[in-house]
Amino acid sequence: MAKITRTNGHQLDNIAHIQLGVGALERPDPDELDFDLDAVSAAVVSLSAEVPSDALTAQTLGTERAGNGVVIDEHGLVLTIGYLIGEATTVTLRTARGDEVAGETVAYDYETGFGLIRSLAPLDTAPIEIGEAATAAPGDPVVVAGHADGGGSIAARIVAKREFAGYWEYLLDEAVFTSPPHPNWGGAALVDRNGKLIGIGSLFVQESRSPDEHEPGNMFVPIDLLRPVYQDLVTLGRARREARPWLGMFTTESSGHLVVAGLYSNGPAERAGLEQLDVVLKVDDRPVLGLADMYRRVWSAGEAGTRVGMTVLRDGRIVDVVIETADRYTLMRVSRPH
Repeated sequence: MAKITRTNGHQLDNIAHIQLGVGALERPDPDELDFDLDAVSAAVVSLSAEVPSDALTAQTLGTERAGNGVVIDEHGLVLTIGYLIGEATTVTLRTARGDEVAGETVAYDYETGFGLIRSLAPLDTAPIEIGEAATAAPGDPVVVAGHADGGGSIAARIVAKREFAGYWEYLLDEAVFTSPPHPNWGGAALVDRNGKLIGIGSLFVQESRSPDEHEPGNMFVPIDLLRPVYQDLVTLGRARREARPWLGMFTTESSGHLVVAGLYSNGPAERAGLEQLDVVLKVDDRPVLGLADMYRRVWSAGEAGTRVGMTVLRDGRIVDVVIETADRYTLMRVSRPH
């Protein structure tokens, strides 16, 4: 079993729901919308998943997860954020009418963050129409639609579109940020002024407008990333591309430094001798300029399994390690579509 060691209890805490004062949030006025809010809301289902305690992600994400999913085809295919269903053995969907239906995991794409579920019984719900995040701009009004049990829908605005680097080896060239935040953001639908799906809810963030401005909001994965991998995810369970080198470490940016905040026990980085609180200075003898730069340097070294050199500062000493990277798909429980 891979156990996560981490500093200051640091984990994927954005996944947990927090109290945001739901009553104070603005509800969309159906009369001011150019689409049928009820129809859009009906396409959003609640989702609960159970994960075995010995799963790789159980230590960081827990064994019981809950959030939203969005029906995107007439055969019960549901799009969500992948961390809700990663390594899940049981998935239950709940419709807007309150019907509970079992689902099966179809895919979790680690690069985009998308997850797909197939309902095992009819949902009797019309799918939402998919739009384009590329056409949306900061300042645009949007609706963040969640299942009624988790806060329903709120009125929001896009406040930024910018790069996002997550400390769990995740990078988006252009994520969509909205404010105010939804109380149950995981897997929520980001809906544009035409009633089309343009993003899937991923995180609660304190700096939604820019990294230097403290305005709470949500980060969404743009729907445009789905189309290039959609067919592969549905038929193969993963995208047909080379697997990125995986380090098995959590890295945070603090005061301009990259600090190792946690390691998977017996993961690639820990086996190489990396330790918590190491400060990352170089990758393959080249200085790193930030978290996104570090990821790009690692991923450009080759496919999963390649060796990556890393120079760190530890207790005032310079330490060099060589990490034999891995393919995370081979280490995590992966469900295959039938």
